[in-house]
Amino acid sequence: MVSQSAVVGIFLVALALVLTPGPNMLYLVSRSITQGRRAGVISLGGVAAGFGVYLTATNLGLTAIFTHVPQLYLALRIAGAGYLAWLAFQALRPGGLTVFAPAAMPPDSPRRLFTMGMMTNLLNPKVAVLYLSLIPQFERPDDGHVLAQGFILGAVQITVALTGNLLILLAAGTLAEFFATRPGWLRVQRYLMGSVLGVLALKIATDQTRPAGG
Repeated sequence: MVSQSAVVGIFLVALALVLTPGPNMLYLVSRSITQGRRAGVISLGGVAAGFGVYLTATNLGLTAIFTHVPQLYLALRIAGAGYLAWLAFQALRPGGLTVFAPAAMPPDSPRRLFTMGMMTNLLNPKVAVLYLSLIPQFERPDDGHVLAQGFILGAVQITVALTGNLLILLAAGTLAEFFATRPGWLRVQRYLMGSVLGVLALKIATDQTRPAGG
């Protein structure tokens, strides 16, 4: 069974990433503000489908590869830590990115909204790194079947990501107005998430756990 520490770890990673500006959030907020909440929710459905594709592909293929090629596991661990550190820098640097000043977007059909949401997620490097190098590090052979652990931890991440994005896109208009008149709060959000990502990057970079076997 998945350990409580693994669930908490994935929860924190997922929460930090969902609150860090990236392609998914930029697209969902822009779509929600310019075309309405319904369009944002449909787009979020596409994002969910993209998560499902990544979760299935990585869980079915990576466990065996990591077991036989531990050097690949090490390389992905370092890459994952480096990417989190880069995201932390982007959040903490002066003039860091904000998603609450989105560009206008032309209206799209529900089918295109769903497709664009899925493609935005599939092409999002943050999601690729999350599934390829972060989630596998919370899987432990002693906690039971590794494949099952992967799907459970992935489900935790997807739940956090979808819930967080849904709340943000539903409140996008209100949040945009709030942060436009209170830039100090936006800096607090950036500094908090940047600090969390920096700590996670350091933890992952120094973790000596071996890759999990099936």
